[in-house]
Amino acid sequence: MRTFDGRWIVRDFKDDDYQGVMQVWIKTGLTRPERGDNLQIIKQTLRQGGKLFILEDSTKGQIVGTSWITNDGRRLHLQYFGILPQYQGQGLSHYLMIESLRFARETGLQIKLEVHRDNTVAKNLYIKWGFKHLGPYEIYILRDIENIKL
Repeated sequence: MRTFDGRWIVRDFKDDDYQGVMQVWIKTGLTRPERGDNLQIIKQTLRQGGKLFILEDSTKGQIVGTSWITNDGRRLHLQYFGILPQYQGQGLSHYLMIESLRFARETGLQIKLEVHRDNTVAKNLYIKWGFKHLGPYEIYILRDIENIKL
C-alpha cells in the first residue's frame, strides 16, 4: 500500500472490494456482462501472477480507480485501467500507473494494453509513460465458447 498526497491510497484488491470495483468498471464503461468479469475470474488472475490495484480516496473510503494486470506467463496485460468520471482530470491516473509499472518492473515481464482508437486521453497517458503503438494489428475475440462448433 502506498499513500499519495496524504489522501490517495493505491493498494491491492481484497474480496470485499468487488462491488466498488464493479461500480468503477461500469461507470467508466470498462465492463459489460458479456465480458464475464466476476470475483472468481479476478481471483483466478491473481493466483496466476496478476495484480489488481485499487485507488482509494482515504477521506471517503471510496474506490475511485482500478488497474487490473493479468499475467499470461509471457507478458503482463494492463486491463481495466480507469478512474471514476468525477475524479478524472486530477492526475490520479499517475498514482495507479506508478504502481502498475513498478509491478511490471518487479516481474521482469513486458506489459501490453489495448485501448479504443478514439480514446485520445488514455492513449496520451500511455504514450507519456512509454507505451508504444504496435502498428496495424487487429484484435479478435471468441466470447461465446459454449457454442463453438467442432
